[in-house]
Amino acid sequence: MMHFLLLFSRQGKLRLQKWFTPVTDREKKKVIRDMTAMVLARPARSSNFLQWRDLKIVYKRYASLYFCTGLEDQDNELLALEVLHRYVELLDKYFGNVCELDIIFNFEKAYFILDEFLMGGEILETSKEVVGVSMEAGDILQETMEEYMSKPAY
Repeated sequence: MMHFLLLFSRQGKLRLQKWFTPVTDREKKKVIRDMTAMVLARPARSSNFLQWRDLKIVYKRYASLYFCTGLEDQDNELLALEVLHRYVELLDKYFGNVCELDIIFNFEKAYFILDEFLMGGEILETSKEVVGVSMEAGDILQETMEEYMSKPAY
């Protein structure tokens, strides 16, 4: 089970964070600081797996963003890489070749996609099509609500 999922830039700026286990704000800041420092300091050709405290850290860089997750000892690192890759595929499908600015300016969509894909640190839905349908339905609902709210009340 994943403990957290972090997205951060090559400059160490946090772009998205999802915590699947209860953690204090102070501990979250420490984890974020440690993850960004450890991952950014690694040479490009290094393994994408680290040991940190009692967790396995799995990360992957896509363009200017690092996707990083913390796993329990018995979890499969290769499956975690696949989960990270699937999330990137879902983001790509929705945004059309996702970039860091898409995450910054549409973070609520990135969180929505993540919530449709993962729940409690476990895979909820493996089908890109099903997640895509959920995203379309959410967009339609949002547009309908915006239209409704923009109409004057009589």
